Amino acid sequence: MPATDAISLIEADHRMMEALFERVLAGDGDRMALLDDITAQLTAHARAEELEVYPAVRRADPGEEAEVEHAYDEHHEAEHLLRAARNLVASPHFTDAFTAFVAAVAHHVEEEEKEVLPALRDAVDAAALDRLGTAFQRERDAILAELTPEAMRTPPMRQPPVRQPPVGRAPARQSGTRTAPTRRPAGTGLPAEATKEQLYELAQQAGIPGRSSMTKQQLAAALARHG
Repeated sequence: MPATDAISLIEADHRMMEALFERVLAGDGDRMALLDDITAQLTAHARAEELEVYPAVRRADPGEEAEVEHAYDEHHEAEHLLRAARNLVASPHFTDAFTAFVAAVAHHVEEEEKEVLPALRDAVDAAALDRLGTAFQRERDAILAELTPEAMRTPPMRQPPVRQPPVGRAPARQSGTRTAPTRRPAGTGLPAEATKEQLYELAQQAGIPGRSSMTKQQLAAALARHG
């Protein structure tokens, strides 16, 4: 009988996506069709984790909050790198771009499987893991069913709700090296005509939780509330 607990389902997704990455790098099959499959699988997996699994980790083990927030940021980074690779699908630079994406995902998977998922396993019992697995799979399948190739190329895609920071706890400080942040002009609100990437950088500076899965409008609203 296939495993139904959240950890086994997540790890099975990781192995499935790694196999797809290997096919692209080996030139095995239609590149664009494989990229569509990877985009759909990655999006559904990441959103289901963000909606169901990461909040459960936070509740079960508050000490993992920094790792969880870092995982949200790594989802954002992977999605950005995948978009960059898709834009170069017919270019001689595609392999380099796709390899950078694969490396980012590999780093995220290693951290998740060594830090976040073991913390979840230690914090809850088997029954809770099975219930979480059911919720993860249900959300993942629902999102995947919506992500046709046409939908992926015509944003916006389905977005999870804005997450609120844990009550009574300061936002987690982020780890990792980032490019120079976008600065907010002194004495003003948000930058005029700010892009989503610029708003994301401001949200990162402000320590706003859940920024990686927010739309541009949600980022702007969260920054306005933050002041």
